[in-house]
Amino acid sequence: MHGGADQGGSERGGPEGGGFESGRPESGGADRGRPETASADRGRPESGGADRGRPERGGFDRGRGGSERGRSERGGRDRGGSDRGGRERGGPPRGRDAVDPARQAAYDAVAAVHRDDAYANLVLPGMLRDRDVRGRDAAFATELTYGTLRSRGTIDAVLTVAAGREVDRIDPPARDALRLGVYQILYTRVPPHAAVSSTVDLVKAVAPGASGFANAVLREVASRDLDAWIEQVAPPAETDPVGHLSLAYSHPQWIVRAFQEALGGSVDETTRLLIEDNQAPGVTLCVRPGRADAVELAEEIGGAPGAFSPYAVYLPGGAPGDLAVIRDGRAHVQDEGSQLVAAALADAPIDGTDERWLDLCAGPGGKAGLLAALAAQRGAHLTAVEVTEHRAKLVSQAVAGFPATVLHTDGRDVGKDPDLPEEGFDRVLVDAPCTGLGALRRRPEARWRRQPSDLPPLTRLQRELLTAALRAVRPGGLVGYVTCSPHTVETHVSVTEGTRRSDIAVDFVDARPLLPAGMPGLGTGPTVQLWPHRHGTDAMFLAVLRRTS
Repeated sequence: MHGGADQGGSERGGPEGGGFESGRPESGGADRGRPETASADRGRPESGGADRGRPERGGFDRGRGGSERGRSERGGRDRGGSDRGGRERGGPPRGRDAVDPARQAAYDAVAAVHRDDAYANLVLPGMLRDRDVRGRDAAFATELTYGTLRSRGTIDAVLTVAAGREVDRIDPPARDALRLGVYQILYTRVPPHAAVSSTVDLVKAVAPGASGFANAVLREVASRDLDAWIEQVAPPAETDPVGHLSLAYSHPQWIVRAFQEALGGSVDETTRLLIEDNQAPGVTLCVRPGRADAVELAEEIGGAPGAFSPYAVYLPGGAPGDLAVIRDGRAHVQDEGSQLVAAALADAPIDGTDERWLDLCAGPGGKAGLLAALAAQRGAHLTAVEVTEHRAKLVSQAVAGFPATVLHTDGRDVGKDPDLPEEGFDRVLVDAPCTGLGALRRRPEARWRRQPSDLPPLTRLQRELLTAALRAVRPGGLVGYVTCSPHTVETHVSVTEGTRRSDIAVDFVDARPLLPAGMPGLGTGPTVQLWPHRHGTDAMFLAVLRRTS
């Protein structure tokens, strides 16, 4: 399976955000996710100012119940003399009745991720909606869920010491409840006594026999702060920098190594990236040229125009699906980096005809939607290819009303499918399936699911799609190769190997001038790597190739 990705939680399955396929899990090895972020460029504190990635926005200072509004509004007594949980007036809370709905929803979502391989961005919103958890309570549940999943590596290291046993030896229901408790104690401003008490209540509900054990473990965790725990559980930075960063910022070691290599070996920059990776991303809209203007739309919804993309609008909050601009097709949810790489291909100078555009891996449709809108303004026609039927339908929705044709076929079938002729297109986008390491902030569980063994089948598919794109483009035409991963095997190696095996002559086009003037940190070219900590975008890679014969 292959198909493109944009924000939305993923275009290939991302987390906290909306989009065409808000986080649908990718099949075929791609697992990317992408909704948005803000960085120092967008007026947020510098990444380096975060204390080990501790959330600054989640200043929840709740007591044991965790509900800012109080139980009378959501869990209060009804006219019949009992609360919604069915307790008689004056009776002590029992089981799940003792757990506030925000923490219970967070526990159920985390348990589903670990027990059922669920995706948090898919299961949590439904839980909150069904249980009528709203406002700050919903925000608290979201922070607990995503923060606990992101920080699992560090949390488990702390739990191992505090419990005196390997985490795998703790009963799963108690283990997931303890993870939520540790997150509250070490990463939020919930008072430690409240975090301990509320988590013990949760353990009593889900693993009654483990409440005494949980109380002892959590009190041990609360005996020191995060920095003190990091000093104890992480190897020294001087002797094992990768191991230290892995434990301090909760990323698998192989991912830390991949990031450090892509950043030229810089430990400082790698640290900044890991910190930014642990921040909850915001949501960015992409206005569709010809249907809306970014500045006007920002004023309409109370947002802000993007820092770099002329089509980007930063959403101030709320669910993007509730916006009229999404429902009426004037905009869609898409990471600013995804907008930039798609627009770069569309804006690159070209000799000869410029009427036939191709998106070879289009699902679920974010980049196709932007390209189709641009094609409409320039007298071009977009062909969008998607191999999976349900994603092809999403692409059709994304390009509705624009000069575009959607093909439900395999992008590698160039020359075999009559609708995909060789040398039949002027511009071709290959938004290749990848590990999604550039969008880990959107998929809180993805960093623990991805493995180095995922790389060989993905890189083989990337090379095959790139060679298909080079066959599809006419001499003098352009191919844009894009991944949402900075791993050098998926970027430079895939491009080098793909072009070498194609036997088609190409030149690299310097992609830096194709991005907005003034963008910092674009490197030495000709390819471009965007970064969360430098640009506030997902870590999108772009190579632009011109076929010369």
